[in-house]
Formats: sequence, structure tokens, C-alpha cells
Amino acid sequence: MDIYEQIVQLRREGRRGAVATIVNVRGSIPSFRTAKMLVRDDGSIVGTIGGGCVEADVWQAAREVMESEKPRTLTFDLNQDPKYDTGLVCGGSLEVFVEPVLPPALLYVFGAGHVAVNLCSVAANAGFDPIVTDDRTSYATLERFPAAREVHALDFDEAIQKLDPNETSYIVIVTRGHRDDMRILRWAVQTRARYVGMIGSKRKVIEIFKALQKEGLPAHLFDRVHAPIGLDIGAITPEEIAVAITAELIAIRRHADAGLTHMSWFRSQDSRAETDDAPDAADAAFDEHE
Repeated sequence: MDIYEQIVQLRREGRRGAVATIVNVRGSIPSFRTAKMLVRDDGSIVGTIGGGCVEADVWQAAREVMESEKPRTLTFDLNQDPKYDTGLVCGGSLEVFVEPVLPPALLYVFGAGHVAVNLCSVAANAGFDPIVTDDRTSYATLERFPAAREVHALDFDEAIQKLDPNETSYIVIVTRGHRDDMRILRWAVQTRARYVGMIGSKRKVIEIFKALQKEGLPAHLFDRVHAPIGLDIGAITPEEIAVAITAELIAIRRHADAGLTHMSWFRSQDSRAETDDAPDAADAAFDEHE
């Protein structure tokens, strides 16, 4: 099987993997420079870098790389390490570069107002694939969202029945009304999505969370919701809010969100008792410009 075709197929299926490539060789090794091996998320492999203990160690490293989503370089000295003396090698050393193969970072954007327009542009430039949904046919158009992978002009209830976000997907809720936000969030927190964010004031967030919990949704489902959405950079305009949201998406994707100041104030126990009904900057700008 062609390894490059398998990489493409893996990404189309929304799956993870890692590619190991021999990038440096000294002396005699049981393969050749540029030899490649693809390790899929189910542990199966395509190609080989020579077999034996080296390949077993690279396989294990590949599993770790696809989880961390960060590449690694491994060095093997076949002369010095006794465990590689299996009769398969003549001695020498090699370096293997292991890089992750990740599915497209699908970004499901609900709403097609000013924030959504700017978010799709910024997020697409950062490597996300936006899929936009809005119930207004005059707003949900490819002309309005040229950077989007897909644009759906559908009722939100109809749309969420057709969408199935996976573990590498991101959901951003920026509709024009609290009712729509709530019904989308009801669905979003029960998906496998890696990220769920909703724009809104502190009071709006509290009210929606409480309403959904009264319906029977467990409170723990809302622990991963980023609301108010985005990094706290003082964003006010739709353009700035789009940058704040995209920055948060990048931080989640790169596992770099620890220690960052998020707008998700409700994560703090001290903030759970807040009942401030003044909208935050993001929500105020959103209401003004939508």
C-alpha cells in the first residue's frame, strides 16, 4: 500500500496516526535513509523502517506522538546498545523523525453574524476548517464565508441531527439569540467535540446552564464549556473577539492553555455565586453588531 495514500485516507476518516522517517544514517543499518512507516491510531502499520527492536521502539514512540500531537526525533546506536544486537543489523546508528498525522481541525460555527464572519477568516488562516450553520439563507452563503469548508442554511435543530463532531472537532456557538444558543449547547455538550465555546454575558451563561440542568443534563457536562468564550484580551469589536476565540482554539489544539486567562470565569468556585447581569465585552459587542 502506498503510504501517502494511506495518510490521506486516514485524515479523511478523521483518524490519527504518526509517520516515522529515517532522516540520518551512519554505518550499516537494516534499512535505508528516508524509509518511512505509518502507524495508525489502531496500532496497525504501513511500511517499515527495518523491523526488529528499533521498529518496536519507534512504534511505541509513534503512539505517544499521535497523543501529544508533537513530533520527536529518536536516535539509535546499534553498536552500543546490546538490545539491538539481534542478528538483523551490522552496526551503525540512525535518527528517526516521528511526526503526527492529524485529521482536519473541523470548526463548527453556529451563527452567521459579524463575529462568525471574522472568526471563519481568522480561524481558517490558523489551520481550522470552518463549517458554518445558520437558519437565515441570506446570511449562510459561501459568498459571505469564502474561507468556510461548508456552509449550511438550515434550521439549527435540523442541522445538529446531521452533524457528528469527533474528538478533534471544535464547536463555537455565536447565534443571534439565547434560545438558539441554548438548544445548540444542549446538543454540543453531549458530543465528542474537543472544544465547546459559547458567546454570552455572565448572567446569560448562568441562566442557560441552570435551565439545561433542570432538564436533566448532568452538571459535569458544562465543566468543559468555554463561556464567555475566548482568551481574556479585552476584546470588544467582532474582529477582536474573533482573534480572542481563535487564540483559545489554538491553545486547546496545542495543549498550551494551562495558565492562560480565559473568559471562562465560571470555572472559579469564587465566581459561581456571581449574579452580575451586566454583559461582558464580548456579549455587548455581539449584541450590538449582530
